[in-house]
Amino acid sequence: MALRVIFMGTPEFSAATLKAIVEAGHEVVSAYSQPPRPAGRRGLELKKSPVHELAETIGIEVRTPVSLKGEAEQTAFRALKADVAVVVAYGLLLPKAILGGTRLGAYNGHASLLPRWRGAAPIQRAIMAGDAETGMMIMKMDEGLDTGPVALTERVAIGADMTAGELHDALRAVGARLMVEALRKLEAGDLPTVPQASEDATYADKISKEETRIDWSKPAREVHNRIRGLSPFPGAWCEAHIGGKPERLKLLRSALDEGAGLPGTILDDQLKVACGSGAVRLVEVQRAGGKPMAAGAFLHGAGLRKGDLL
Repeated sequence: MALRVIFMGTPEFSAATLKAIVEAGHEVVSAYSQPPRPAGRRGLELKKSPVHELAETIGIEVRTPVSLKGEAEQTAFRALKADVAVVVAYGLLLPKAILGGTRLGAYNGHASLLPRWRGAAPIQRAIMAGDAETGMMIMKMDEGLDTGPVALTERVAIGADMTAGELHDALRAVGARLMVEALRKLEAGDLPTVPQASEDATYADKISKEETRIDWSKPAREVHNRIRGLSPFPGAWCEAHIGGKPERLKLLRSALDEGAGLPGTILDDQLKVACGSGAVRLVEVQRAGGKPMAAGAFLHGAGLRKGDLL
């Protein structure tokens, strides 16, 4: 017997879980997502979120409230008479009335090993911190920030050169499968939860613009982790002097290497760059307005050479 589900999510990461829930045979009575946002070069178009677009394609009613704090929104939520709410990267805090607005409560798919990396950017923060593993957790939500008891966990190794984009895709697939398993167990009345150990909590704050510029005076491993942790979005960057003018250069892939020199100095003709200690080899970069390219192709076109400073 299928559950009546309210799905709450916004990005592509969430859409995979919505698709899996529908394919598992559950009845999604409504999909909540962030409102359409300005898009395009001039911001004149309104773009629907991936969850919004998928739900409409499937034929699911979509709701895009800017807040869930009002009585009218809360009454409309309860009127759906859902068994459970499933939340994956929705983007709005859920008040108590919403958390209790379904028969079985609300369950969240979170991309970290809670209580490590509660908050908005757990995938990026795990890589930037040099973590060797992360995972997906299904948590029963309470009023705190990712503080609820955990029902299911699956660990995922973080490769030494893995980017945030690659980890995102791996966790997206795991999360979709794990949520379907959680709903199966919930339907059977067999989904126990375990409280989190709050003393071990860390927080994954949103990525700030200031964090995206690479500081070559940092150790090579820290630089490497920042590059891959911010790739492909929002992207770590540095300035390169090309044609006598400074140009922003987005750094998409790197590898640890050996070498020494003034931090930011290009050490060879393969784009090895000196850091505060050690060096990183830039593997893939992107010029402003251009496409991602291999380091060799970039060097050839930009006219940079050994001894130049980034």
